[in-house]
Amino acid sequence: MSEPLIEVEELTKYYGKHRGIIDLSFSVSEGEVFGYLGPNGAGKTTTIRTILDLIRPTDGKAWVFGRDAHLDGEEIRENIGYLPGELSLFDDMTGVETLKYLANIRSGVDWDFVDELGERLQADLDQDMAELSSGNKQKIGLIQAFMNRPSLLILDEPTSGLDPLMQQEFFKLIEEARKNGQTAFVSSHILPVVERLCNRVGIIREGKLVAVEEIDDLKAGVLRSLEIHFAGAPPRERFENLLGVEEVVLEENRLRCKVVGELDDLVKEAARYEVVNVISHEPNLEEIFLKYYESEGQEAMEGGPNNA
Repeated sequence: MSEPLIEVEELTKYYGKHRGIIDLSFSVSEGEVFGYLGPNGAGKTTTIRTILDLIRPTDGKAWVFGRDAHLDGEEIRENIGYLPGELSLFDDMTGVETLKYLANIRSGVDWDFVDELGERLQADLDQDMAELSSGNKQKIGLIQAFMNRPSLLILDEPTSGLDPLMQQEFFKLIEEARKNGQTAFVSSHILPVVERLCNRVGIIREGKLVAVEEIDDLKAGVLRSLEIHFAGAPPRERFENLLGVEEVVLEENRLRCKVVGELDDLVKEAARYEVVNVISHEPNLEEIFLKYYESEGQEAMEGGPNNA
C-alpha cells in the first residue's frame, strides 16, 4: 500500500465538557477512496475540520501530505478540494460568480473543466444562490471541490440533496478521480454510498472509531435478510442445513432467511427449484454497528473485571 496521505494519531476534540472525537488513529493511503461511516452526530464532521485545521484538537495530531496539519495548514489546504457538510455560500451571487470568485483564490482551475462539471451535474449556474434548492447548492459545492483537480478530495455527506441520477454522476466523478491518482476521503451516514465508492471504511460512533475494514470484509461479516419466492414450496430442511444460513422460515411458497458471508451455497440450492422473485434486505447502519459492539461486549466479558 502507498504511503499515508492522511494520518491521524490519538486525535481528540472536546467542546467544553461535550464529546467531539476521542483517540482516533487511522491513515488513508495515496490513491485510495476511504469511506468514513457513522450516524449523524458521531463525530465525522469534527474529524474532518480537525484534519483541515479549521478547528484545533484537544489532543493528538494529524498529518496531511506528510506535513503537520496545524503547522502547515494553509499550504496543505491549497491542494485539497473540500465539500463541507453544511455548505454556506454567498446568497447574492450566482453559481458562476461564486465559482469564479473561488477560482481566483485557487491555482490550476481550468474553466473548460468547470463548464464540463456544470453540464454533467446539470447545475443551475445563472440563479442567485439564495434562489437555489439544496440539491442545486450541493452541485455548486461539488463543482468547487473538484474544479482544480486537487490531490486530495475531502467530501462531507457529498450526496446530500442529490437525486439518484446525479448521485450516479457523482460516483463517476469519484471513479475518474481515482483513476487520475487522486485520493478521496468520503464521509457519509449512508451505507450504500460508502459501499459503492470506497476501498476501505472507518466506522465511527459516539466519537470513537469502532473499526477500519476493507469493504468486502465489512459486508461479509454482516447478516443480510433474503426473501425468495418459489413457484412451489421447496423443502425447508434443504436450506436449514446450509452454512451461514440462519432463521429459515417457509410460508407457503415464500422462504425468508438470514445469511452471513457468501451467498453461493444458498443461490445454488435455490436454483434447484423454480424461483419467481428474490428480495434482498441489505443490512442497515445500526445492524453493522451492533455487530461490532456485540464483539466488543464479548471481549470485555471474556477479559473479566481484572482486565478492565
